[in-house]
Amino acid sequence: MSDEAKNAQLTVRRKSGGVLLVGVGGDWLTRSGLPGIAPVATEVAAGGLTALEFDASALQRWNSGLMTFLLQCCDLCAKNGMEFRLQTLPPGIIKLIQLAQAVPEKKDAAHHAVPVPLLERVGESALHLQTDGRNMLTFLGENVLAFGKLLRGRAQFRWADSLLVMQECGPQALGIVVLINFLIGMIIAFVGATQLKNFGASIYVADLVGIATVREMGCLMTGIIICGRTGGAFAAQLGTMKVNQEIEAFQTFGISPVEFLVLPRVLALIVMMPLLCIFADLISIAGGFFVSTTMMHISPGIYLHRTVAAVHLGGFLLGLGKGGFFGVVIALTGCLRGMQCGTNAAAVGLATTSAVVTGITTIISSDGLFAVLCNALHI
Repeated sequence: MSDEAKNAQLTVRRKSGGVLLVGVGGDWLTRSGLPGIAPVATEVAAGGLTALEFDASALQRWNSGLMTFLLQCCDLCAKNGMEFRLQTLPPGIIKLIQLAQAVPEKKDAAHHAVPVPLLERVGESALHLQTDGRNMLTFLGENVLAFGKLLRGRAQFRWADSLLVMQECGPQALGIVVLINFLIGMIIAFVGATQLKNFGASIYVADLVGIATVREMGCLMTGIIICGRTGGAFAAQLGTMKVNQEIEAFQTFGISPVEFLVLPRVLALIVMMPLLCIFADLISIAGGFFVSTTMMHISPGIYLHRTVAAVHLGGFLLGLGKGGFFGVVIALTGCLRGMQCGTNAAAVGLATTSAVVTGITTIISSDGLFAVLCNALHI
């Protein structure tokens, strides 16, 4: 045992009037083997005590080890209805104990929160949805006004920023677009051929892959991919700028964040999404071509002929139009969540997650709406 541990001294004796005198002397340091509270607890358990006080005349060095012992004595007195006297302790110790006792522990701090009624939760969700809708419409209006100023040549806009975003969301995204859409084309071809083979109509796999890809799957899968990749990046970029107060700095200098930061990203996705959809269509058809020619033994020439005959200009333009619309949705949701980002450490992650979830949900919902309208209009 170290010298410091040997120097720590504890004495316990009773005084007249039911007072327990606890003497602390020597060096009470945390790294030492300090005396425990057991002797004090034994005397208190014997009964006949009304108060506890200390004799610190021999106390030398001390740290949190002494504070821990004194707080244990305080809890012991509270449990047994005894008076805890601090007057004879050093002034520094008295102030620390008073500070520790200034804010007592809440007895119900660990209790579970009261469950919120179902109707209240539904009402809060409805109000939150209404607020989100209003914010989205306001943000959309600001972008429309910014685009109008761009057409008049009065917007605070740099084409270099938009070209940089085009590179990031276009050519740099080709790898993941190739992988996903090639696999989608293979899956559609394999499932379709397995079923059509039962009717001797395996050749119509080309029609199935071509129509499904051009009208639906190419733009839908590309939109989901870009939403997770680029929409989340937009939210993270603008959210980080919001946390670092860069957006406020733009506003201070009279620069519109919508015109300078949001508009280049929106225009970049409007331009690149249709091009990515065309590329995705070709890759998906290539995936179906690979499965049909290698596993279903369909002639390559026949497959290509059936694909060209099945894909019409109207369906092709419909897919491109939906791709451009999905690009607007991705850019607006990503930028809006980034502009709404909070200022704490977790805000950027929450904004990114919200942008991806909102974007994918909107894309799938709007694609279903497009399908209903096209069916009603016989497109």
